[in-house]
Amino acid sequence: MAQIRLDKLVAETAGVTRAQARRLIQKGQVQLAGKTICTADTKVDDAERLTISGCALEHKAFVYLMVNKPQGVVSASRDGRDRTVVDLAAASFPRRKLFPAGRLDKDSTGFVLLTDDGAFAHQILAPRRHVEKTYRVVLDTPLTEQMCRGFAQGVTLASGEQMLPAQVKPLSEDALEVQVVLHQGVYHQIKRMFGVYGAGVVQLHRTAIGPVELDRALESGKWRELTGEELAALRLAAQISSF
Repeated sequence: MAQIRLDKLVAETAGVTRAQARRLIQKGQVQLAGKTICTADTKVDDAERLTISGCALEHKAFVYLMVNKPQGVVSASRDGRDRTVVDLAAASFPRRKLFPAGRLDKDSTGFVLLTDDGAFAHQILAPRRHVEKTYRVVLDTPLTEQMCRGFAQGVTLASGEQMLPAQVKPLSEDALEVQVVLHQGVYHQIKRMFGVYGAGVVQLHRTAIGPVELDRALESGKWRELTGEELAALRLAAQISSF
């Protein structure tokens, strides 16, 4: 079990400031495993039963959120000009240092994963086991067989950079709406790949990260926590052994 200061544990679990947590502790309103502790800097196990003012609360070491990113919101922890994906959930997690595990362009929409677990983010984004991502893309010109073959072989960008093989298939009869599955993350990758064939991207929406699909009931700009099953599926997709 991980050791943590009691005031930090209370702040993270109850969503209050450290000062508020210390006041609760000093007033004798905090019990851990049935025992009242009145010293804020006491080191405790983060998995022990925590009760505040008679209410049992569960401490989570890390947070994992599914966000449906709207257009115009940037994939960053903070930005001096624009609203960020972290801003969408920050009010509910005031003591957490959330960040996006992977990015979407400002004008793109869909599934962004927010977390405060740096090791987890590194593992699912690591190039050697990069978890695939699925997108619904609207083009300004129909998908062609040449594009399909090029994606399958690995597109060479105008810069000379060689992309890993990717999958693309039509989703509409006119072949303007397509599905793309990527196995790496390169800046503006989908736009640059289609650009090689003279095709422009009109809309780009991420529909899945690995085996976890964006919840269709999740409205644009909203978020929810990943379920245990979804988190386990992501870890398995990245071949992470420690659950």
